[in-house]
Amino acid sequence: MNKHLKLTALTLGLFAASQAIAADLTVVAFGGANKAAQVKAFYEPWEKAGNGKIIPADYNGEMAKVKAMVDTKSVSWNLVEVESPELARGCDEGMFEQLDPALFGDESDYVAGAIQPCGVGFFVWSTVMAYNADKLKTAPTSWADFWDTQKFPGKRGLRKGAKYTLEFALMADGVAPKDVYKVLGTKEGQDRAFKKLDALKPNIQWWEAGAQPPQYLASGDVVMSSAYNGRIAAVQKESNLKVVWNGGIYDFDAWAIPKGAKNLEDAKKFIAFSIQPEQQKVFSSNIAYGPANSKAVALLTDEVKKDMPTTPENIANQVQIDVVFWADNSEQLEQRFNAWAAK
Repeated sequence: MNKHLKLTALTLGLFAASQAIAADLTVVAFGGANKAAQVKAFYEPWEKAGNGKIIPADYNGEMAKVKAMVDTKSVSWNLVEVESPELARGCDEGMFEQLDPALFGDESDYVAGAIQPCGVGFFVWSTVMAYNADKLKTAPTSWADFWDTQKFPGKRGLRKGAKYTLEFALMADGVAPKDVYKVLGTKEGQDRAFKKLDALKPNIQWWEAGAQPPQYLASGDVVMSSAYNGRIAAVQKESNLKVVWNGGIYDFDAWAIPKGAKNLEDAKKFIAFSIQPEQQKVFSSNIAYGPANSKAVALLTDEVKKDMPTTPENIANQVQIDVVFWADNSEQLEQRFNAWAAK
């Protein structure tokens, strides 16, 4: 019996068993347009297949919530959507269950880095610069433009946190995307990023939830903002919001299972289900995030692919988030950032 047949038989066996005693799963995601796409691509088909109910919940990435549940052994979440640096750090700190990569089939079917020891990337997204073309006479093309308040007067939207914000500050200061983490990895580089932020501080309007940048841009509260590319694409039909891919930072969002979560096997099956080509196709067709399963790409239309962060022309001048850097430096830099922002 070849490996694939064996795997299929095993998967069918698992699904048959799970249908007999289908458990409800609490799935915690980042909300908004992203969650709406997850409902269509994952939650509804999962329930329709008789796998039990999905109880959806939202959060803004607060790892302290996960840590508190795990530490007090009162885990009420089954699956949580996390960004790569939080996944790496949570894995190091024992906050997430270890996962056997064999559960997800052939690793070469996925974008490099999607299958991790404590989680699985289920889509690729970018934090990019966005602007409202109705409000700007000239189109900005770089983070240097974003910082140029003479040429482009008005407020700027930035995510309230060190991650991405420091990288953008360095690119605005002339650091090439490929060298960003080399520079940010030094004390001088970190000081340089904060100094560059000082210059823009009076013009910054902070955002915390992914739904905010499109709202700020549409209302004219800000003239440019960092934003998640999918959130901008989601409103492009009814607005003139545009994306600048140059200097974007791309990352995976992954599923992780908090340590000690109930219904562990069902949660693992849900992860495997969400990264099947068909589910991935539906997800990427509903929000402009790249599929983690490469086999889904062929199923997408050209119209959908043009807004993907992973197409060759869009990814050319982007930088992949340095997960190791943020796992090592996140605590210290976020503390420094919070103290700086509060001043």
